[in-house]
Amino acid sequence: MTEPHSGAAVRQDAASVSSLVPSELGRQRWSHLLPIVFITYSLAYLDRSNFSIAVAGGLKSDLGLSSGLASLVGASFFLGYFLFQIPGALYAERRSVNTLIFWSLIAWGTLASVQAALTSATALIVVRFLLGLVEGAILPAMVILLSRWFTKRERGRANSVLILGNPVTVLWLTAVSGYLIDVTSWRGMFLIEGLPAIVWAFVFRAKVADSPERSSWLDPAEKSAVTTALEAEQQRITPVNSYVEAFRSRNVVMLSVQYLLWSLGIYGFVFWLPSIVKAGSGAGIGATGLISAAPYALAVILMIVNSRFSDRAESRNRFVWPWLALGAAAFYGSYLLGASHFWLSFVLLVIAGGVMYAPYGPYFANISELLPRSVAGPSVALINSFGALGGFLGSYLVGWVDGATGTKGASFLVLAVALLLSALIMPFVRARGTASAPVRSAA
Repeated sequence: MTEPHSGAAVRQDAASVSSLVPSELGRQRWSHLLPIVFITYSLAYLDRSNFSIAVAGGLKSDLGLSSGLASLVGASFFLGYFLFQIPGALYAERRSVNTLIFWSLIAWGTLASVQAALTSATALIVVRFLLGLVEGAILPAMVILLSRWFTKRERGRANSVLILGNPVTVLWLTAVSGYLIDVTSWRGMFLIEGLPAIVWAFVFRAKVADSPERSSWLDPAEKSAVTTALEAEQQRITPVNSYVEAFRSRNVVMLSVQYLLWSLGIYGFVFWLPSIVKAGSGAGIGATGLISAAPYALAVILMIVNSRFSDRAESRNRFVWPWLALGAAAFYGSYLLGASHFWLSFVLLVIAGGVMYAPYGPYFANISELLPRSVAGPSVALINSFGALGGFLGSYLVGWVDGATGTKGASFLVLAVALLLSALIMPFVRARGTASAPVRSAA
């Protein structure tokens, strides 16, 4: 029997491995795991965001909803999303990411399709709330999964592939959903777009292992190299003794507030952009979907480029806050132009949408690198739950502000302020230093 490694030996062995470029650790994880992760998050985002297309495509008028009530229905998703973040992440951390996502896919696909049969705002609020509840743990669980499979030099890009499911989905969602409504109705769109998640649940179940050690398909050499590198990274992170200590830490508190403000901007934009485009351009719902896709095309490019530079620099914050500040400036410019200069204003909205998405990969990689693995997942969940509150506020405030002021685009000032504040917080988020002591398990 071989002797177990001492802490120093583990750090020395893994330091040499972690200095390798990702291709030297192996590429099998990238080709097998990341396409599945991408599609799974894409389906979640599809069934979350197609409500905005339905509102612009007749749901609001068919059910006689006011702007405020339509905002409340859309925002009810985020209340459910908020509640299940931490419980779901704890289950993923302690039990199984695979099992959690399998049942979540089946549940949210069913609920998404059920929306097709609903006839009242009350029923929609209940179902949207439940949809948020079952989707709530998806992002934290996926971040936990990727932190077990990819090293620091890879994690920014791996997380970007995950979050790319967001803009890429909205990119084709706005176009395809608009034409589905044209061909069928908003009810037909809900029914059709909910079914793929149920089918995909069985693919995810069969193809994804919770960690490299449990995989049957990963090359043994790559499995060993990745496992050793990940162990070394944990040795260099300052220990945290409990979830409470992690949740109360300066970085987690600041990131929670920061992500609330960022999400307010993101979801205020995503939820209301189709309605703003339809009103400003006078286009039909099919063309509205195509026009509304433009910001997400830019977002895909910026996310890929930004995450690659972040991984190469092994730095995170400086690849986050400048993009958010630029987004704030673009929203403010769009507000100054007003509704009378729609197409000029829309160019700025394309920029705002693209740059808001650019920092996602480095941002979520940063959380996994600031805290030990034992508490990182639930901490991501806490931060993301505040993002859900931001999503609720953004979805509701944009419709409410524009309705209260009678001016399309008045809410852009709210989004600009929220993004600027989120940018100003990021430089104060810093690692606490390194540690040589073993990381203790969270209680």
